[in-house]
Amino acid sequence: MKLKHSITGGIFAFILATSCCWLPALIIGIGGGSTLIGLSNGLEKYSGVFVALGVGLLGYGVYQFVNRKNLKTNEQVVLESTITCPNCGHTKEETMSTNSCQYFYECENCITVLKPTGNDCCVFCSYGTVACPPIQLNQNCC
Repeated sequence: MKLKHSITGGIFAFILATSCCWLPALIIGIGGGSTLIGLSNGLEKYSGVFVALGVGLLGYGVYQFVNRKNLKTNEQVVLESTITCPNCGHTKEETMSTNSCQYFYECENCITVLKPTGNDCCVFCSYGTVACPPIQLNQNCC
């Protein structure tokens, strides 16, 4: 999702940065008045800022696009994780959901309800052998 946002932002900034060139011609072409041309000329002094922003965002988008092969795909996500209860040490292999996080898990052995610890988003990230699917995909967790 970040890739789409950075490319879209870069394209928008580039269009805005070059508006001092194409906007007057467009306004004249559709019969616009001199007031609208003045607005376009007012944007010209900010052109450098918009160009720098556009080039930066496009560069970031290209960087993400080139490095996308380093990210896992849905086919590479491991859905099986073994949860270990910190209270009694009981372990059980569980299948993780791909569309939601599991915030609570009840140990079958000691009936302790496990909750995520620290900055973890779910019990699989805290007590499992494999992190949850969004974390495996380098995405924001639920």
